[in-house]
Formats: sequence, structure tokens, C-alpha cells
Amino acid sequence: MKKTFGFALALSLMAGMLASAPAHAAYPERPIKLVVSFPPGSGTDTNARYAATRLQERIGVPVIVENKPGANSFIAAEAVVNAKPDGYTLLLASNSPVTTNVVMFKDLPYDPVKQLTPLAKLAYGPMGVAVKADSPFKTIGDLIAHSKQNPNSLNYGAGSASYRIATELFLAQAGIKAEHIPYKGAAPALTDLAGGHVDFVFADLGAVVPFIESGAMRVLAVTGDQRVSAVPDVPTLQEAGLKDYYMINFTAAFAPAGTPKEIVDLLSDHFVEIYRDPATQEFLDRTHWLAFPGGQEELRKFQLSEIERWGAAARAANIPQQ
Repeated sequence: MKKTFGFALALSLMAGMLASAPAHAAYPERPIKLVVSFPPGSGTDTNARYAATRLQERIGVPVIVENKPGANSFIAAEAVVNAKPDGYTLLLASNSPVTTNVVMFKDLPYDPVKQLTPLAKLAYGPMGVAVKADSPFKTIGDLIAHSKQNPNSLNYGAGSASYRIATELFLAQAGIKAEHIPYKGAAPALTDLAGGHVDFVFADLGAVVPFIESGAMRVLAVTGDQRVSAVPDVPTLQEAGLKDYYMINFTAAFAPAGTPKEIVDLLSDHFVEIYRDPATQEFLDRTHWLAFPGGQEELRKFQLSEIERWGAAARAANIPQQ
């Protein structure tokens, strides 16, 4: 009788231990979503699809990209910050949802610092100043001169808060003005540029180059501090006379705040290792980005410094918070 009781007690204790084991012990056991705040065709989306494929290879479950464009990236960001913090819903972010929205909006409906846990820095790249192929502007100087001679005659498309700040900083430093036309991402802004509905667009080069290759548009300048191999004859805005101009886009991975540390550490390590892989830089070369892998602490420091830098750019361009 005592042996039977002891055996039953042991089974009961084991059942209790199993019941109290953390739910994420078997992580991952079902598909993971990478949420992107822009439509397919954007540089962020391209990065997300590459990261999803490589993460899926390493982690053993499907990794699905879910595009949630619109509302200044609010929809995508809120979908992640309000998701269960179990490692199955992640944000593959550009500048906009995690840095520039802090600068642009007084009443942001989420806090990208408090409500998101950093996983890893991934890639960065300059933007290009694109015009339609038959545009009368052959150089950035042509565009500036035309605007000065014909005030308020130009408009520009911006697919995010980041693109708007980058464009408005250019306008402020060049001493010209243009009307802002908002879009849900770089791809639709560029499509309208190709159709002649806007005069110029700042967008990541990965999104612009296919339009260049098809003969639909050309790039007048790039926004980094060095020329880009994809368009080697195109000067930087610094070379074109705006000596202090420097703006880049980046991509990074985040999880909802409260995600268990062991899951955060696992995902962070995977993302960093993927973006340290030489094969990843080969992919990024084709899409006109550069790898800059870094872990959780590096991403948090970078995020905070970028909020400061984009804030300074918005103030310099006299962009009021909305």
C-alpha cells in the first residue's frame, strides 16, 4: 500500500512539474510572423523576406512575412506591441515605426522604446533622390534652381515619416519648398513618380533601382556620405553642395516587451549570425544595402541615438509634430 501511495505521489509531483513548466520551453513549435509596416516591394519588405527565409532554415518552423502598411506604420507597430509576448509575433522595422514616429507625432499610440524589446540591428543603406526618366532635371542642381525660379511649383512623394523628414531636411538646406504628398510606402510613391503624378521621391535604393533598370526613372543624388556602386556616377548630396546632409535608412528586429529572455536571446543570436554571414552581404549588395549586425544592447543604443538624430533633422527642417 505504501509503495502504491509513493508511486502515485511521484506521478502527481511529475505531473505538477510538467504543468508548471514554462509554455515557451519547446519554442519554437509553430510558425513565427515577421510584421512589416510597408507593402511588398519596399527595402524593408525585401530585407524581411530574406531574414524570414534564413531564420526559418535555422529555427525549424515556418517564418512568415506579414505586411501591414498604412497609418504611418501605426498598424504594424500596434499589432506587435499588443501581441502576446511569446516570440511568435515580431517586428521587422525600418526607421519609421521605431525612431522617426517618436519625432513626428505628439500622441503616438504606442511607445517603441517601452513596448518593444530590441533583438538585433540588421542592415542600413542610403536613399536616392529619384525623378522620372523624362524629367527636365538632369542634376540635383537643376531641381534646386527650378524651384528657386518657380517657388512652390514642385511636389514630392513620401512613403513614410522617415522619407518626409529626409526630404524636408533637403528642402531646408537647399532653401526651397515643395508640397508633400503622403503614401503608404516607397513602392506606391515610386509608382506614382513613374506615372508622372509627383516630381521627385526620396526612397531606398533597393526600391528605386528596378525602376532605373527598366528605364522609368533616374537618380539625381544619394543621401549617404559616399557614392553607391549601383549608381557610381551619381553624387552624394554632400558632393552636390549640401555639405552637412547625411540620412540613411535601417532595418532591425524587435519583439513585444515582456518576451521571455531565453527567447529574446535565441532570436537575437540567430539574427546577428544571419547578418554576419558573408552570403547575407552578397544578398545585400544585390539589393543595395549594407549589413551592420548588432545585438540587443547595440540596437537599443542605436535606436535612442537615431531618435535624437532624426529629431534634430526635423527641427532643422521646421517640421512640427502632428
